[in-house]
Amino acid sequence: MSTLLLSLKERLQAVKRSRWIRFCVAAILLILFAIWLHNYYILLLFILLFDIYLTRYIPWTFWKKSKNKTVLRIMEWVDAIIYALIAVYLINIFLFQNYKIPSSSLEKSLLVGDYLFVSKLSYGPRVPNTPLSFPLVQNTFPVLNIKSYVEWPSWPYHRLAGLGQVKRGDIVVFNFPAGDTVAVRVPNPDYYTLVYYVGHDAVKQNREQFGEVEYRPVDRRENYVKRCIGMPGDTFEIRDNQVYIDGKALENPRNMQFNYFVMLQAGYHFSEKQFRELGVSVDDRYLVSSQQNWYKDLVALGFMPNADGTLPTIYHMPLTSEALKRIKQYPYVAKVVQEPGIFGGETYPLGAGYGWTRSDFGPLWIPKRGESIQLTADNLPLYERIIRNYEGNQLEWREGSLFINEEKSDTYQFKMDYYLMLGDNRDNSADSRFWGFVPEDHIVGKPLFVWLSIDKDRTWFDGYIRWKRLFRSASAL
Repeated sequence: MSTLLLSLKERLQAVKRSRWIRFCVAAILLILFAIWLHNYYILLLFILLFDIYLTRYIPWTFWKKSKNKTVLRIMEWVDAIIYALIAVYLINIFLFQNYKIPSSSLEKSLLVGDYLFVSKLSYGPRVPNTPLSFPLVQNTFPVLNIKSYVEWPSWPYHRLAGLGQVKRGDIVVFNFPAGDTVAVRVPNPDYYTLVYYVGHDAVKQNREQFGEVEYRPVDRRENYVKRCIGMPGDTFEIRDNQVYIDGKALENPRNMQFNYFVMLQAGYHFSEKQFRELGVSVDDRYLVSSQQNWYKDLVALGFMPNADGTLPTIYHMPLTSEALKRIKQYPYVAKVVQEPGIFGGETYPLGAGYGWTRSDFGPLWIPKRGESIQLTADNLPLYERIIRNYEGNQLEWREGSLFINEEKSDTYQFKMDYYLMLGDNRDNSADSRFWGFVPEDHIVGKPLFVWLSIDKDRTWFDGYIRWKRLFRSASAL
């Protein structure tokens, strides 16, 4: 023991002043970081810093003494990669993140192929639930198909101070709330929708079709991006595709779209140039008159068959209000019918029997932290998932009464704020109308600008890169 203490004393006496200064700076930064995180377990790293800068019992740079040039070269690369991964990990968690728009739910505000620079600081970065994870991989390693994170240790939700709060109209990146449980081979539709339509046993037992069913922590659920429409404490409603907040009509996003059926006169078809003028991508246009499964729906919407029983040229496509005006001015357009909301299928909460559709939804009160609600058999389906899944309570009906955590209660006080998110491409967006509320602990960040935009429908010499969108503010699109 005395030998060890003597060795420690000698080691500390031999430390240069510059290393003492570097150690003090690193220690102060670690303490400030722990205070900011509100997690003091990371102060255990102080022991590591003490050895790295001062005592050096562990030969961290043993490889630098090697006379083998190959070993030196390889270890220099390994050293650089480790530092780079640590830097990327910290930046990705606490500062900024890259995000690619995968679907058309926000067109024409954000387009498929837009790459976004997302700020974690805008709403405050979250302390990760799963701190031991590989950077730049959300939940699964490509090719290997294994988890990119370790579930232990698991830290509770805590959000650090940010530059602002979520506001109505913000485009927000968030973790998919219904993504807590996933059928690996069929991630879309979500697990709960699969269970509703095909049954729990069918999903669990048919692993060949659906794959393993796994649970994912909040920060490992898929990232979604939508526009925040409903705020905590709002009463949200949609009537005939118009959003109302507390009974007042809300101004619609400038580039909001709805689906339409467009019939042309005999012998006419839209050209690629016309589709581009209308802003309709290849993936969003369908010649439905040539598809037998659309026949009954089209006739029910008032499209009359030809004498031979076939239908005229009828397209199905999303259009902004400006595109709709333009298309109605085409002389060869015979008829335009908006797609009914009922075509979107059942909405949240599935199986509750409210009769809501994507175009006529609510009224629905959005929970706010600290506020309470009287629970009844009628409104429980709206808030059951919040109480049970998001806020971690036991919930059951017993002998005609509601029990929360084994205590009889007909009221509940919410622990978090909640939001409703919609896509601007209203009829082609899987959003809060179908899977409900977004809890505050699922909020990831705010897109600042588009740093790259690629149009997969074009070639390199025909607009493959949308140069005009580069470095445009996401809020201005």
